[in-house]
Amino acid sequence: MEKEKEQSKKPEKKAETEQKSNIKRRTLLKALTGIPVLGVFAFELLEKWSYEREKRNKVLAELGLRDIKAPTVIKSSSGTKGDLLRIGIIGFGNRAKAHANGLGFMHPLDVIKRKENGTLDNWLAQEDLNVALTGICDVFDLHAENGLETARNQIRPGGGTGTNLPVKRYLHYQEMLDDKDIDAVMIATPDFHHAKMAVDAANAGKHIYCEKSVALTEKELNDLYNTVKKSNIVFQLGHQITQSVVFQQAKEVIRKNILGKITLIETTTNRNTASGAWIRNLDANGNPKPGNEKTIDWAQWLGSSPKVPFSLDRYYNWTKWFAYDMGMIGQLFTHEFDAVNQLLRIGIPKSALSSGGIYYWKDNREIPDTLQCVWEYPDKDLTLMYSADLACSRNRGRVFMGHDASMELGSSLKVTVDNDSTRFKQQIKDGIIDPNHPVFSYHPGSNKIDAVTSATEKYYASRGLINTNINGHQIDLTYLHIKEWIDCIRNGGVPRANIERAFEEGVTCIMANKSYREKRYVEWDPVKRKIV
Repeated sequence: MEKEKEQSKKPEKKAETEQKSNIKRRTLLKALTGIPVLGVFAFELLEKWSYEREKRNKVLAELGLRDIKAPTVIKSSSGTKGDLLRIGIIGFGNRAKAHANGLGFMHPLDVIKRKENGTLDNWLAQEDLNVALTGICDVFDLHAENGLETARNQIRPGGGTGTNLPVKRYLHYQEMLDDKDIDAVMIATPDFHHAKMAVDAANAGKHIYCEKSVALTEKELNDLYNTVKKSNIVFQLGHQITQSVVFQQAKEVIRKNILGKITLIETTTNRNTASGAWIRNLDANGNPKPGNEKTIDWAQWLGSSPKVPFSLDRYYNWTKWFAYDMGMIGQLFTHEFDAVNQLLRIGIPKSALSSGGIYYWKDNREIPDTLQCVWEYPDKDLTLMYSADLACSRNRGRVFMGHDASMELGSSLKVTVDNDSTRFKQQIKDGIIDPNHPVFSYHPGSNKIDAVTSATEKYYASRGLINTNINGHQIDLTYLHIKEWIDCIRNGGVPRANIERAFEEGVTCIMANKSYREKRYVEWDPVKRKIV
């Protein structure tokens, strides 16, 4: 009986809604008719607007995306600041500055710059994470001093005032790890130091936030994985795209299977500047950047890599040599793999094949400036491709290609239905969905879903790796990623870029690098857990 009453009310509600809509339209039309000439045009515009709005809502309902809401910043789950964490940073270059800012520390000169360009308020709005930056380690005196000045600055986000704990410079990272007054470390050195330092930090019982890439060799990767798994520390790899609002919307698209069966994913990198090609030893005026054998501990910088004479070229441009990095694979593809793996959990591929060469930057580099890599996942009926070029700035994006639709994921999100989709065949036929235009797009700056309708920093911003827009505010993704790590240290839990994800990424990258350098097809043996 109750059900029959409820059903009888539905036509009444529908009629009431339509009546209200007609009243609004009549009121608007009455106002518009007072405007000479525009009355008829305005009426046609209103009709089109109403039609498009109805069409949009119908599409959103069909896709199951009508009720998606933009996420908000989650406060620390404990409800309190928790115990003070004392953190040390190993390697204080540009990336470490971003780490310090995420922790709530900023160099006085950067505070002035941020105030002038209008971005300081966004940083000050961050939550006070109740951490103390008490240790800085860098082989370059100038960088170490910048770190110390950053840690001592009393300006804090979230209304914090600082702890007044002393900050110490460590001449060697092992001294920092031996210090019982350091609870956790952030590793932001050149890539070839990451694995060894992280292993030593885990053995010392320090929680670890480590920049990518995680390791250059299989042995390094296995040593790190086994050491972290046996420890009680919290490990977070420095990939922050999972914190983005756009990424969260992409997860909903995947969860609702809007794309259908995904068989091909294409990720790309295009950059066309000297800095983008890792030529960074000169300043804006073409003069050598600071540093010499007296101010840089060259022996410590080299570590276990081959001994070579001091070179500012190698110090600033280390990404050009295989002894220190994997080039575009380690620096750029790592972000692409993380985005794909965090969405789809594809894990380690069966095989990898790479090709390319040094076709534009004819300097002393070893790494290629043009690169193509293909990874096969036969058990998932999936191919992952990476195409990169350092002599062209054409934007090619990151695309997930499914039977029913394709999704482009970067600083915004766009879904386009396939013309030959099975799921949406009838909607295409009825004209509800137009495969020539995005059926669904999300632009974080607008804080809503719209349906039916430095060079390095710019590059990372285009990939959705710098900021995210939440409730009209620009939030630093690195801060959110660091906050997740700290919350897990205090309250338990596993961060998203944990050691399992780091291992999967490490194997995938090492496979592609090995294929390029050895000019051969390589496979992963899941039983022996090694590349063959």
